Amino acid sequence: MDKEKRELTFLLAEPERRLLRALAARLPQSIRSNHLTGLGVAGAIGVGAAYALTSFHLAWLWVASFMLAVNWFGDSLDGTLARVRHAERPRYGYYLDHIVDAFNTLVIGIGIGLSPFVRLDVALLLVVLYLTLSINIYLESSVFGVFRLAYGRLGPTEVRILLIVANAVLAVGAALPSVWHWVPTIANGTAVALVVVMIGVLAVRFGRNLHRLARLDPLPHG
Repeated sequence: MDKEKRELTFLLAEPERRLLRALAARLPQSIRSNHLTGLGVAGAIGVGAAYALTSFHLAWLWVASFMLAVNWFGDSLDGTLARVRHAERPRYGYYLDHIVDAFNTLVIGIGIGLSPFVRLDVALLLVVLYLTLSINIYLESSVFGVFRLAYGRLGPTEVRILLIVANAVLAVGAALPSVWHWVPTIANGTAVALVVVMIGVLAVRFGRNLHRLARLDPLPHG
C-alpha cells in the first residue's frame, strides 16, 4: 500500500479527512491506532446487537445509530492517527483493516437480518455482495496501483449516514400504524433493489477491468 496511489473519491472524503486529522491531533498519546481499531469492532458489534434487539423494542434503532457513529470513529480514525504521528503501519494496518472491515460488515449484516425489517437471507446476500465489491477494490489496487475506497461518490461514510437516516425514519414511522404496516415490505424491496444494483455495478466493473487488462497486457497470439 505504501507504493500505491490513494484516491478518496466519495462525497464526504475531503471534509472527513480534515475532521479526522483534527481529531487525531487532539487525542492523548496513550491512545494508539490499535485501540481505535478495537473501538471500531466494538461499535460494529454494538450495531449488530442493537438491530437484532429491535425485534423487542424499536428504541434500539437509536442505539444502532449511536454505535454506527462509534464504529465510524474507530474504523476511520485508526489509520489517520498513525499518519498524523508518522507511525504508519502500511502492511500490518492494511491487512488488519481488511480483516476487521469484513468482520464488521458481517456482524452488522447479521444484525439487520435478525431485525424485523429485512429478511436474513436478503441481508446475508447484501453482505456477500458488499464484501465482493470490497475485494474487487483491493484487487484493482493491486493490479492497477490505485486504491479507491469508493464506487463513484459512495463510500463507507455515506453508507453509515444512510443507515442512520433509515433508522430515524423507521423510528418515526413506528408511531404511525398506517405507515408501519408497509415498512417490512418497503425495507425488503429496497434491499432487493440494492442487490440488483450491486450485481450490476460488479458486472460493469468486472467487464471494464478485463478490457483494461487486455489492453495493458494483451494475450500472445498463436
